[in-house]
Amino acid sequence: MALDLDGPRLPPANGQKPRKLVIFLHGYGADGNDLIQLGQQWATNMPDTAFVSPHAPEPCAMAGGGGGRQWFDLTFRDPNEYWRGVTKAGPGLDAFIDRERDRYGLRDSDVALVGFSQGTMMALHVGLRRANPLGAIVGYSGALAGGEHLKGDLKSRPPLLLVHGDRDDVIPIHMLFMALQGLSGAEVPVEFHISEGIGHGIDGEGLRIAGHFLASNLKG
Repeated sequence: MALDLDGPRLPPANGQKPRKLVIFLHGYGADGNDLIQLGQQWATNMPDTAFVSPHAPEPCAMAGGGGGRQWFDLTFRDPNEYWRGVTKAGPGLDAFIDRERDRYGLRDSDVALVGFSQGTMMALHVGLRRANPLGAIVGYSGALAGGEHLKGDLKSRPPLLLVHGDRDDVIPIHMLFMALQGLSGAEVPVEFHISEGIGHGIDGEGLRIAGHFLASNLKG
């Protein structure tokens, strides 16, 4: 599956060989084009960083042939589908991270994951189970799938930031607090920011905070 993952890319703003890499993981029904522009907004503070935003491996079941993708199927009725989904899709993403890291001759600590919604579920699932800690994980508007499994599965504790809108009607704000509880139970340090008045999306303040978080942790 990893060989099938690809999407839009941005080279480092300084025109040099990448010293850092940010991998964007889009949400349900979108594709890699949805997040890649965030790299343009962060490039000033991260001039040696390359960005890639792979299209998720499956056509979205609810996109009606419009080109949207999904990391895994959702019925929005089964409480266990998040866990089944990330477990199924996880190995493909894990292999993609390895491939992209090796493409540029980087270390795991040079690589960050930035997810949105379903992409955040994937970032948390895979990123916390890698043997070597990634440089950072940022999750927007997401959830922690299978939090009860995390303590037994945990392999690393990379720097972690979660950002969530308090008016999110797709993945409600209580999912952030559930994620924080699950992470705390596995003794995973986490920073978080609540975007006031924001629904299922990313506002300027959330973008600024995450950009600073990434630049601070992807250094050296």
